[in-house]
Amino acid sequence: MPEDELEDLPGVGPATADKLVENGFESYQSIAVASPGEMSNTADIGESSASDIINAARDAADVGGFETGATVLERRQEIGKLSWQIEEVDDLLGGGIETQSITEVYGEFGSGKSQVTHQMAVNVQLSHENGGLDGGCIFVDSEDTFRPERIDDMVRGLDDEILADEMERREVEGTPDDEEAMEELIAAFLDQIHVAKAFNSNHQILLAEKAKELAGEHEESEWPIRIVCVDSLTAHFRAEYVGRGELADRQQKLNKHLHDLMRIGDLFNTAILVTNQVASNPDSYFGDPTQAIGGNILGHASTFRMYLRKSKGNKRIVRLVDAPNLADGEAVMRVQGEGLKPE
Repeated sequence: MPEDELEDLPGVGPATADKLVENGFESYQSIAVASPGEMSNTADIGESSASDIINAARDAADVGGFETGATVLERRQEIGKLSWQIEEVDDLLGGGIETQSITEVYGEFGSGKSQVTHQMAVNVQLSHENGGLDGGCIFVDSEDTFRPERIDDMVRGLDDEILADEMERREVEGTPDDEEAMEELIAAFLDQIHVAKAFNSNHQILLAEKAKELAGEHEESEWPIRIVCVDSLTAHFRAEYVGRGELADRQQKLNKHLHDLMRIGDLFNTAILVTNQVASNPDSYFGDPTQAIGGNILGHASTFRMYLRKSKGNKRIVRLVDAPNLADGEAVMRVQGEGLKPE
């Protein structure tokens, strides 16, 4: 949005418009969903002025009013579904990972959480006809898990028909049997994955804000951002806030981080995929004692919660633990060299 349109809001002159744009408030909608405190702190605007600007933006963007269920249903038609390329798992999720939602995948070490984020960074780039979202990926890496070599493996692991389609779409001359053409195609996939390593929880929170800016820059491009992967969401928070005395601070920061991620999903029709660590519940006498960390803050923020559990060999049990409109259930997949595959 041009800056002079922001100046149409009361109290916004050229200098204020510059501050708003510099801090990521580039549209009426992004201003409308902000809080006065947030805008005041990030854009150095008085809280009273920020409140007036936000209220005016809400009126201009028609945000915050009631609407009918039919209108909500019509808007939900815009939500995309990102396929896992595994029919049993897609059925479990009602078609795949939803945009405008947070999907949490948790499980113990080695259960395949990072493999899921890598696979979705590939799958999101596929055409809608092949189960993708025709978009790019932002990958926030907090545990040094991102490996371009795995992207290479997973692209090569796609069906030949899908590979042929992708070569045609990306104007790569050759066939899946042509090694030079495959290397060019893999490079094209890697070009649409934007990776940043988070060094601590504060840096991770900052990267979520940068991700919002990057999604805005790509919104009108050929490859809009359609998924943000955070692997893992909780590692830094868990390491830095130790003990019950720091639990409240940790949860408060985690809550803000989740809302920043959700805002990206809402503003840019993007899927948010986060991985989460687990802990053992000593009070559990029956069943699986493994539980996701993050408490109720994360439990309420996640629209879909999925639990990965190891099985024999490379088999993994995918369990849908919570979803607003889907029944709990389980599916089986394999984690192989060429990516996630059906049983």
